[in-house]
Amino acid sequence: MRLLLDTHSFVWFIEGSPRLSSRARELIEADAAEVYVSAATGWEIATKHRLGKLPNVEALVMDFEGAVLRAGMTGLAITLRHAAMAGSLTGDHRDPFDRILSAQSLCDNLIFISNDEILDRFGISRIW
Repeated sequence: MRLLLDTHSFVWFIEGSPRLSSRARELIEADAAEVYVSAATGWEIATKHRLGKLPNVEALVMDFEGAVLRAGMTGLAITLRHAAMAGSLTGDHRDPFDRILSAQSLCDNLIFISNDEILDRFGISRIW
């Protein structure tokens, strides 16, 4: 199963937080899972940390790539195709991070691990 983690899913997985659903954790930890973390997640974590919205993620900000690799996950770059798709998604959802992550999920046929039901409007495959 090919999975893309939403930013909160990645942070909660790394922290071992009970806020991550048990189903999401099982899928992420499954031997057959291919788990991707977007470059947009690193951007979002660093931005929200700088703004004081994620005060306890300094270690992730300092070594995002290392955290992804240590977790056995694969980084996912933002491509021109992803960018064009994100800008073309219909709907009034304005969060640029959600838009690019949704576009990556659609373009690369990845199941999105997120608790954000509003993203279903983009036609993604989402599990929580």
